[in-house]
Amino acid sequence: MDQAHGGEYRDLVVFLAAAGVVVPLFNRLKISPVLGFLAAGVLLGPDGLGRFAQPDGWLAWLTIGDQAQIRQLSELGVAFLLFMIGLELSWERLKAMRRLVFGLGMLQVAVCAVAIAIVFMALGQPLAGAAVLGMGLALSSTAVVMPVLAAQGRVNSETGRATFAVLLAQDVAVAPILITVTVLTTLAQSGSVIEPAELGRALFTLAPAAGGLFLMVLLGRLVLRPMFRSVARAQHRGEGRELFVAASLLVVVVAGLGAQAVGLSMSLGALVAGVLLAETEFRREVEVAIDPFKGLLLGVFFIGVGIGLDLDAVAADPATVLGLAGGLILLKALIIYLLARAWGLAGRSAIETALVLGPAGEFAFVILSTGLVEGLATPELTRKAMLAATLSMFAVPLLAVLARLLTRRVTPTVDAEIKALAPDAAALSEEAVLIVGFGRVGRLVGELLAEHGQRFIALDADPASVRAGRAEGFEVYYGDAARPEMLDACGLASARALIVTMDSPTKVDEVVRAARALRPELILIARARDDRHAARLYALGVTDAVPETTEASLQLAENTLVDLGVPMGLVLASIHERRDGFRKVFQAAAPDGRGARPTRAFRTARSASGPRPTPTKST
Repeated sequence: MDQAHGGEYRDLVVFLAAAGVVVPLFNRLKISPVLGFLAAGVLLGPDGLGRFAQPDGWLAWLTIGDQAQIRQLSELGVAFLLFMIGLELSWERLKAMRRLVFGLGMLQVAVCAVAIAIVFMALGQPLAGAAVLGMGLALSSTAVVMPVLAAQGRVNSETGRATFAVLLAQDVAVAPILITVTVLTTLAQSGSVIEPAELGRALFTLAPAAGGLFLMVLLGRLVLRPMFRSVARAQHRGEGRELFVAASLLVVVVAGLGAQAVGLSMSLGALVAGVLLAETEFRREVEVAIDPFKGLLLGVFFIGVGIGLDLDAVAADPATVLGLAGGLILLKALIIYLLARAWGLAGRSAIETALVLGPAGEFAFVILSTGLVEGLATPELTRKAMLAATLSMFAVPLLAVLARLLTRRVTPTVDAEIKALAPDAAALSEEAVLIVGFGRVGRLVGELLAEHGQRFIALDADPASVRAGRAEGFEVYYGDAARPEMLDACGLASARALIVTMDSPTKVDEVVRAARALRPELILIARARDDRHAARLYALGVTDAVPETTEASLQLAENTLVDLGVPMGLVLASIHERRDGFRKVFQAAAPDGRGARPTRAFRTARSASGPRPTPTKST
């Protein structure tokens, strides 16, 4: 490689070209981007264009040569994916999922490993080799399955929850499986007699993993929140958004490397870090900061999988490789379907979960490679099993589509199962009101919403306001609501209404523009500085603008008239009439197609002789 002429950046250029050309093409054809990256890996690897490239030829610039570097970046991609998944969890949610994780998930690993091992023993493999193959192929691919489900909008469905629970159990099982391989090595080397001292040493290697995991959780609870508060304060003073991105990247990388150092997977460490941050007010801001890196690094992972597909080896014995891949998917899918039904999943969810988890996963290569190094597995069959695992991972997006088609066809015959999903649909209908700005005004609005049973989520760019709100038990997050991706992360797509209460007219305008561009039909109520600002907000498309000066004047006039003895009914009528008059003037600036709101009905329940109203809380 010509270092002097930029050759060291060749693989990076080729990858970015694939991300910028091949994947958008697949998106345009409505094909999963995962398949796009996988296909790009095959095309750009040694069995694709690399087959025809000369070392100094121009075609060499269209191929990826450093596979080791790709593999290292691939690990980071999987870690970022698990970190993002962890941000959507919490200790309470994990506790609620424990039945699926430690029940369905762990049982799936055990039953599938035993079943696959029995098949390989029937094919003539020794017990130790069959066990290694069974444990390796029993696992599925988090990095492939979760993005495919996310693209279908299925992550928060019953299928998504069950699938993630099983994948989480598999990640937890990786370390014990590697320990088991060590024990099997001891068994094979000692002639089926295990010395207690050797077995004890093998099992003792689990202690650093358990201690390291405990230390990560402890340090995370002590360090993460103060660190991000410091970064947020600096960002609030205008010292750069890149600080938040840097802090988020640091957490992912350090958590992953720390987990690797104690014998756990990098992805599991990143997941723990994500879960710890999910409990903080910085969850949404971190999610927005990390998302672009996650997508690119996952692309590296998928390209690495494609590069690893040895087409010559597949062509040399296609019947065995394709048979192993198909048999693996069918056997695992059948077992997972039966277990999922036994665990109470609806039929359609069990089918979808079984099909996407049927293929092998990225940890299969780690476990099978370890088995090869330890001399437990037959090299020829193990390499064919790795090829079959790679091909099965290629099939995940297609299996996900097949699962949706199958469940749609059986939908008319499973009315009872559809009714079982009704609670999820009801929960989705109870969406929150989103409040931007949680100072004095936003807090009062939130308190009144809560008083009337209306759930709300608040967002504020001031760390002190966020901390104070969370201390009182409110669901408040840190972040800049003028960024469309932040509004998306806070659920704007399903929000019932958006209330903007910030005291900066410029920021209010930015939030209104961003929100209205994302959801033209959303109920959008904004705080205005004065009459002219209110007119400008109506021109931007708000449903209602509330100018501070006008409302303060009306409140002063109301209290004065009541104190002077004017009947309450007359006062309320005149105040409402004047307010509606102001509103009509402001709404004259609204764009075409947004008609003026109807005049609100006067509240006449209290008679003129009734008691004087309690003054409203000052903001």
